[in-house]
Amino acid sequence: MGKEIERKYLVRDDAYKRLAEGLLYRQGYLNSEKERTVRVRTVGDKGFLTIKGVTVGASRLEFEYEIPAIDADDLLEKLCERPLIEKKRHVIEHEGLKWEVDEFVGDNEGLIVAEVELKSEAQRFEKPPWVGDEVTGDPRYFNSNLIKNPYKNWRKTGN
Repeated sequence: MGKEIERKYLVRDDAYKRLAEGLLYRQGYLNSEKERTVRVRTVGDKGFLTIKGVTVGASRLEFEYEIPAIDADDLLEKLCERPLIEKKRHVIEHEGLKWEVDEFVGDNEGLIVAEVELKSEAQRFEKPPWVGDEVTGDPRYFNSNLIKNPYKNWRKTGN
């Protein structure tokens, strides 16, 4: 059984861009219910199927499997909920931890978040200077919720 412990933050400036190249991620959801999400993702020439449980604090169950990229592309185009999530991911090492900065495009353009995966919820760490406010507990920032309420709509409704 896999367990994911991560904290999520808004990004305050674009200094992260000087630290790592971005790689395009495309992902969609076969199921986006909060109790369980089933995600299909392509990264470069690889495909993945990921199943996640409900988030409690900063933790949740997670199972991820590599699948043929051609299958992932078919699932994204033919079966996944819309809109798809597209983002450029920058992976940056800071103080011994790997930070993933997601710069969203498409319906979520303008949203930039940074995530750090931890060994425990109580683990202490130093945030990079370009990391801003924490949004770990805010469900609006879950990728599975960004298909239901894309970032482009937040500015219109104030959500």
